[in-house]
Amino acid sequence: MDFATESEKLTNWVETRAPALNDAGVKGILLRGSVNQPLRAEIRTLPSPSPAPKQLLTAKILVLSSQSKNTRSFSQDTTNMSSSNNAQLKGRDFLTLKNYSAEEIKHLLWVATDLKSRIKVKGENLPLLQGKSLAMIFEKRSTRTRLSTETGFALLGGHPCFLTTQDIHLGVNESLRDTARVLSGMTDAVLARVYRHSDLDLLAQEASVPIVNGLSELYHPLQILADYLTIQEHYGHLKGLTISWIGDGNNVLNSIMMSAAKFGMHLRIATPKGFEPDASITKAAEQLSKESGTQLLLTDDPMEAARGANVIVTDTWVSMGQEEEKQKRLKAFQGYQITMQTGKAASPNWTFLHCLPRKPEEVDDDVFYSERSLVFQEAENRKWTVMAVMVSLLTEYSPQTPKPTF
Repeated sequence: MDFATESEKLTNWVETRAPALNDAGVKGILLRGSVNQPLRAEIRTLPSPSPAPKQLLTAKILVLSSQSKNTRSFSQDTTNMSSSNNAQLKGRDFLTLKNYSAEEIKHLLWVATDLKSRIKVKGENLPLLQGKSLAMIFEKRSTRTRLSTETGFALLGGHPCFLTTQDIHLGVNESLRDTARVLSGMTDAVLARVYRHSDLDLLAQEASVPIVNGLSELYHPLQILADYLTIQEHYGHLKGLTISWIGDGNNVLNSIMMSAAKFGMHLRIATPKGFEPDASITKAAEQLSKESGTQLLLTDDPMEAARGANVIVTDTWVSMGQEEEKQKRLKAFQGYQITMQTGKAASPNWTFLHCLPRKPEEVDDDVFYSERSLVFQEAENRKWTVMAVMVSLLTEYSPQTPKPTF
């Protein structure tokens, strides 16, 4: 059987009949198959007498080999996303925000807000991940990613397993393909912090469990979820705000560029010449900005980038693996330090974010330790957002608290 062809036929069948299926009370259709089993449809109907016309209809195609996965999903009518996003996200990989819609990212932030409220504020015990295990592969050292993931997964009743390069070295002692299949048989999810994003892509292709990007040279989506949660908590919304990025055109910036416009946020970027974001990322961000009606500015003038900004963001100038370029980078980034003088060009209510670790040349103490700095709230929110990702990918949990304004 040609699974790609068969799944495409079934997908087209569902798409052409979506309105009629909605009217008939069908809430969703799950099509599942493997190399040994024919594709089958599982039709989920709404309980009578619930009205159907405005319900979201989803179809998810899972074409599975014995140990690998290839998932594609589509949806029609986004009138009521909140009741179905939890089911849509279960089993997904989390590699880049580029592959997540605005509503899906909002759902993750809602779950993070909900968990933070129920566990931290109300003191509830929520063993949502009891009986589940997580493999944590770290090719790069980390404080926040490791602590947030280990403590968060354990707080929800799960068992995180931390693996360094002394325990596992992707593609060295064992092929990535074999590693993905072994981990799939022993754990419920894998979080990997790697040098090459292509390693994450291969893990995701071969694994039958969700793969989560803990950081790669291309993207850092977990960090951006924490940033957005922090901004939402401070301002009460995201739409219409302006983010100013002043620094390196790196993985954190790439993730912002792939998502800010989805919330209706404007983006002003200043990078030194020669340190601009990747051209393909810029092109995709320009398209997102055009579709959403937001503004995107790229310049090499930090003060111009800061003009009118609500949030000023920077990051390390010398990332892991770039140590040999340190002197070259320090010279190139002269004039890019965030100071109170930078803030004079920004909006009167401007705040500051940095994903840490921070060096004084990137932002001075007057800003970093001021009331405008949200960096430690941002760091804590790494925990609640990674918990939200794990809960959403591994369960069908629905938030119990009111949905925040985005």
